[in-house]
Amino acid sequence: MNLFGNEFAYTDSTEGEFSIAVCHFNSFHEAAEEAAISRFYGGIHYIAAIKNGLQEGSDIGRFISGKLKTRNGAISPKKHSKK
Repeated sequence: MNLFGNEFAYTDSTEGEFSIAVCHFNSFHEAAEEAAISRFYGGIHYIAAIKNGLQEGSDIGRFISGKLKTRNGAISPKKHSKK
C-alpha cells in the first residue's frame, strides 16, 4: 500500500481464459478481503483463520515495503490504522 496508496483501483482480467468474469477492485485491500472470504464460503477456512491471514498478509506487506528501495531513495513507511 505504501507504493501504490490505499485507493489504487485496478481491474483483474487474469482468469479470462477460464471464462471467469473480469473483476474491478478499488484497492489491494478490497481484493484481499474478497479472496479471503471466498475461502470461508468454499468451506476451506474458518473466520478466525481469515482474519488472522488478512492481518499476517498486511504485516508482511508492510515489512517488505519497508525494505524496498527506489532510484529516489527508500520508500517511507506510512502508518495505517488497524481495522
